[in-house]
Amino acid sequence: MDTTEKESPLAVARRIAPLIRASANEIEANRQLPRPVFEALADGGIFLMAVPRALGGREVTMPEYVQVMEELAQADASTAWAVNQGTIYGTYAARMKPEVAREIWIDTPRSVVSNSPAPTGKAIPVPGGYRISAEQGFSTGCMHASWIAAHAQVYENGEPKLKDGKPEGMYCLIPKAQVKIVDTWNTSGMRGTGTNHFKIKDVFVPAERTVLSAAQSLDSGGPLYKIPRTLAFACGDATVALGVARSCLNAFYELAGAKIPRGTPRLLRDQSLIQLKVGQAEATLRAGRAYLMNSVDELWADAVTDGPIALERRVAIRLSTTHAIRLAAQVVDSLYEAAGVTAVFKSHVMQRYFQDIHVITQHVQASSSHYEVVGRHWMGLSIEDSRI
Repeated sequence: MDTTEKESPLAVARRIAPLIRASANEIEANRQLPRPVFEALADGGIFLMAVPRALGGREVTMPEYVQVMEELAQADASTAWAVNQGTIYGTYAARMKPEVAREIWIDTPRSVVSNSPAPTGKAIPVPGGYRISAEQGFSTGCMHASWIAAHAQVYENGEPKLKDGKPEGMYCLIPKAQVKIVDTWNTSGMRGTGTNHFKIKDVFVPAERTVLSAAQSLDSGGPLYKIPRTLAFACGDATVALGVARSCLNAFYELAGAKIPRGTPRLLRDQSLIQLKVGQAEATLRAGRAYLMNSVDELWADAVTDGPIALERRVAIRLSTTHAIRLAAQVVDSLYEAAGVTAVFKSHVMQRYFQDIHVITQHVQASSSHYEVVGRHWMGLSIEDSRI
């Protein structure tokens, strides 16, 4: 871990970005991060960016975090997405006993925890902890993870245990050796995230290695841990989308300077319609990025003050992250169309960007329903939504 003491996470990301970029085809083909890429990220402390400094983590600011994600995303979207999912889950280290959190994130070499979104597992209370059974999906990064966080509901007497009238969900951290990974992530894009399913059956998890999905009190850490986890995920996911769009623009510039479309005497870049599309694409992408970065700065300024983060700041992050993803997709679609038949071949990098962005837009963080929630707020209607 000497590297993490000498280099900032942003410096680490910039240093290893060429390795990630050179490995992009392998990442997509094998549907997981190559060992050299994973080790470079882990040894550089990238997966510890959200683990409290008091425990041995990096505990970066959110503005710094999105800069790191932007650097990684422009190198490879799948790598950046896997980093975001594994890193933000590390905020749970601030909600566990310090000695347990250190065991998981610090004492385990190159440790990453992968989780699952929905609490569909079953946790049965037993002396000292719980017996966990689950078949769950969408565990991003499970191929390189050391621990799997099964998301379960607590059952008592055959019925879900209720907390404030709702089923009580919790994450149960299990060594990967006790989990069966099921190869299900055969997708058109974002293939390198390795977002597979997993199965566990009647595995004992000590109570100290569980943490409530919501409303768990903080044991350590500062402003970063006041940010709702779903919004922290959203900041990273939106930055990945913007990175895909920026990389697509760069690839298009290279193509436009070399391609003479059939039936025309001029390079693609010399055509007025293409120049118009590029101007619009740059404006769209820069506007989405500026709104996101401004919202992140305002969110952080609120987080470092006393008291909870204001609803207005949380609403702004929800809108700016959703809109950034949607704008990034518009940019990629426009450039994909402008590239013509060249972009339909898997051998051209724009095909990967097209597939990646359209997997990202299917994610819950890109849901158009977020606009409705924000619209309700700005029209003076009450909102009670876990996404805010």
